[in-house]
Amino acid sequence: MTHLVAVGGSDAGISAALRARELDPATEVTVVVADRYPNFSICGIPYYFTGEVAPWQSLAHRTAADLEATGMRLRLDTRATRIDVAARTLAVRTADGVEEDVAYDELIVATGALPVRAGIAGLDALGPEQGVHVIHSMPDALALDRDLERRQPRSAVIVGAGYVGLEMAEAFTARGLRVTLLQRRPEVLSTLDRELGALVREELAAHGVQVVTDAAVRSVEHRPSGLRVVTDRASHDADLVLVVVGVRPNVELLERAGATLGAGGAVVVDASMRTGLPGVWAAGDGVVTHHRLLGETYLPLGTTAHKQGRIAGENAVGGTARFAGSVGTQVVKVFDLVAARTGLRDHEAVAAGLAPVTIASVADDHKRYYPGAHPIRFRVTGDPRDGRLLGAQLVGRRGTEVAKRVDVFATAIHAGLGVAQLSDLDLSYTPPLGSPWDAVQLAAQAWTGEAERMEGRTGIEPA
Repeated sequence: MTHLVAVGGSDAGISAALRARELDPATEVTVVVADRYPNFSICGIPYYFTGEVAPWQSLAHRTAADLEATGMRLRLDTRATRIDVAARTLAVRTADGVEEDVAYDELIVATGALPVRAGIAGLDALGPEQGVHVIHSMPDALALDRDLERRQPRSAVIVGAGYVGLEMAEAFTARGLRVTLLQRRPEVLSTLDRELGALVREELAAHGVQVVTDAAVRSVEHRPSGLRVVTDRASHDADLVLVVVGVRPNVELLERAGATLGAGGAVVVDASMRTGLPGVWAAGDGVVTHHRLLGETYLPLGTTAHKQGRIAGENAVGGTARFAGSVGTQVVKVFDLVAARTGLRDHEAVAAGLAPVTIASVADDHKRYYPGAHPIRFRVTGDPRDGRLLGAQLVGRRGTEVAKRVDVFATAIHAGLGVAQLSDLDLSYTPPLGSPWDAVQLAAQAWTGEAERMEGRTGIEPA
């Protein structure tokens, strides 16, 4: 009987184990999980803190019992420490310190990513006991929950204004905390162009969040009166500090086994999720991502991790699946605003050797004569030389279907469509929900019209 071992109990690891069991029930599958919370939605944690999701156990996609009912074996509170590629064994250590070797026929490593400290002085000496938190796992979330209940803090500083920082700013505000959000870049949500990021900052400010940009955090200090966050411009006092400044790939296990590292310091895998080590596959936030426009990059996303894990699980039991690539589609809700992006922004396209043009436009989410219409702001990026769609950014009110509209752009990029070809799509229409020309198509037409004027001609051939 084949024994498949998966290391990691989050998106990629569980997806791999489930797919392997689905395709070959005769395969013995063991999942090694470093904590006791397999298959929990880390992306859902901010909504537990807003109070919209309760209890915290409901964040589990599946319970441990559900997973074991599929026939897999879970090794919880067990940390993988070493891979012996030649012997095909995985050394593990349990919570009580017991060490053993687990033999495998095929191994899938899905150890994910680790939170970045960004060189901030004082962080290594501070933790939840002092009111300083990261939020990257269920143990992190539960430690933060205990701190909120125990100390009842009244103010919080969040270091980092990316997706998690914005979501937690909303969560803390919902809990009644005064929130200061520190961002080292000129605008929040730096995955968007500044013109759209400014709209997100305005939404934060409208809900009482103090936003400080261009502020590089130097240190976090614990004082008798509380916590102090020192930037290159000023200091900010608070009862609680949350640091969410990004992640780095957790590659130690595979690197020590001889795996090759690539973009972003992540493990190199091929489209089948092979690492190049015999019998060893890898997936998720610890590995490189094939981007359909950029090639090899590092882009840790939950959607990608699910796909890669499923492919690794299928191939580990004899399949031939291949990862089709990412286009970097992302979306975030910030209070009553939704911001999304897919593909490349202008500067990213230039760095890739392309000659992009980005055109801003505004279109209503549905016919204005029907009550409740709201504008969606677009920035569409394309290559005027061949009309190819390269990327799109959208910001609109919640309810304007920003997430689904960015998916239209993502699908078009995946398929290699030209911007003009978006007008050919047969999209749905009814006055309460859309227009005969959907907002996506109006944004595409705005780009095409401007590109034609820039080129001084009346047509651009589609890609």
